[in-house]
Amino acid sequence: MDTFNFADGATVVAGPASIANHKELPRERSSDFPAKPYSAITNGLSKAKAVSANDFSKVDFALEDRPFFVPVGKDGITAALQKLDKQLQQTGRSNLLSKKHPVSWIGREVPPGNLGLINHGGLPKILTRPGRYPGFPLRNWWAREWGGTKGLSDTSIEFQGLTVVQVSQNQAAVVSDPQNRIFVIKNSGFVAYAVEGTYNVLAIVDQTHLQTAMKDHVTGVTLGWTHEVRMRSRVGTGKEQEYIVALFLNIPANNCAILQRGDDLELLPAGQHYITNPNVTLRGLYTLGENQLEMPTKDIFTRDQVPVGLRIYLKWQLVEPLKLTTHGYSTPYDALRDKTQSILTQIVAHLDYSSMVKQRSLGPDNLDDGTDPSSAFLDALRTRAMDEMHEAALEYGIILKDLAVIDRQFKGEIASTMDKLTTRALQAQVEAANVDRENSNKVKQEEGALAVARIRAQTRNCPRKTQADSEAYGVIAAAKAQAERTKIEALAQAEAIRLTAEADAEAIRIKAAADTGVVDQFAREMGMRRVEVSRIQAFGDKTVFVPSDGPGNQMGSAMAMGMAASMGSGARK
Repeated sequence: MDTFNFADGATVVAGPASIANHKELPRERSSDFPAKPYSAITNGLSKAKAVSANDFSKVDFALEDRPFFVPVGKDGITAALQKLDKQLQQTGRSNLLSKKHPVSWIGREVPPGNLGLINHGGLPKILTRPGRYPGFPLRNWWAREWGGTKGLSDTSIEFQGLTVVQVSQNQAAVVSDPQNRIFVIKNSGFVAYAVEGTYNVLAIVDQTHLQTAMKDHVTGVTLGWTHEVRMRSRVGTGKEQEYIVALFLNIPANNCAILQRGDDLELLPAGQHYITNPNVTLRGLYTLGENQLEMPTKDIFTRDQVPVGLRIYLKWQLVEPLKLTTHGYSTPYDALRDKTQSILTQIVAHLDYSSMVKQRSLGPDNLDDGTDPSSAFLDALRTRAMDEMHEAALEYGIILKDLAVIDRQFKGEIASTMDKLTTRALQAQVEAANVDRENSNKVKQEEGALAVARIRAQTRNCPRKTQADSEAYGVIAAAKAQAERTKIEALAQAEAIRLTAEADAEAIRIKAAADTGVVDQFAREMGMRRVEVSRIQAFGDKTVFVPSDGPGNQMGSAMAMGMAASMGSGARK
């Protein structure tokens, strides 16, 4: 940031800029508004110089070679006080720094990092060395008064004509010199002794947190922040009045400010600036970003004298604020509003009511092929309105990016007729919608009932089918179990018979073996007799045993055959 000085003693700090620091700004200006260097603000003052804001010792009018004014350098406040003390001694004035030596056991205490202040008969005396300063000998304190201590890092110290100021990177000190000229100190400081008058520190300003926010009253966009520094002055009547002596600006990125000095205008880019020149005023703050807004127009009469009001959508971007300010507009919206009203009035005045009644909006989604009766209105808006608005906006340094008519409203008797027709049409639409809704509800109810019946039938069929499947499965399972049981029982019976037969056969073999082992004839005979007894016991004692071999057998057979023949003959009779 640079410092610009004027011969009248005022200061404007800003970066050198003829156009805004924006990538879309044109590099050349039109011939009717040529670019001017920043020094044009000085209006031809040859002594104005561009300097660094931190080089106080050489450049600022308040820091020029005037007596008893020492800028604070890298060595700090103490070194600046020592330099100021030498200047006072060289001119035969009383020294500023006290010659007292500190002790460690009694007296007024000056802590490290502090200055001790002594009022010596109305003149300042400064104690720079830490320690204690005793109150004797008495002659040393006869005309002296202890003024307390101040920190070496304090922003501002004022004591008996001595002024010490040092500010940080973010601060700015507004100071009035003995001649009531205003200057600003940034990122540095000074020590000064006023032989006549005083140096008054009017304000310490935090440049990045200014109090007053400046907003666009149309779009609501924050354009920047400002802070006014005032000074009280006593006029001839004895009353004190406040006057604005400095204006601080904090302009965010992509914004700018316009300054005016006489008939000259200058663009101030984004950043932190201050103005102390009374001949330089702030004309306005502007944003270089895109803006959009809905704008209602005044009533416009068609060719057949039907009043209509339009609501349009505008989207624009300001690229050359100097052109806008030159034409006397405070916001881009004011310039676009007048031009838009004028151009739309000319277009609508050549159109009939019938060409505007159907189409309500103009935009990229409703472009037609020219067969619609309202196409004349749309074509006029797409061609004449957009082209003329774009050309008119460029005259004010504005790029018009979009224009659309989003609504139209007819006025007067035609408006009431249109309202009635629209109301009737809406009622018909509502009735039709209600009928459609009722039919749809009935269809849905029937479909729902059908679905419920289908689900119930499926629900009823499901248990029956399930029960039949279960019964069939039970029968099959029972049959399988019975077959398996029969099989098992047959296998068990066969096994039992086999085992019984084997046991009987084994018993017979054992008995046969036992009988074979009998050798005695008598024993054999007795065995046969026992067999005979067992047979008689088995058949009874009245049983007649007939031999099956020999003549007896044959006679028995003949008797049986004769008996059978007689029985057959009797049966036939």
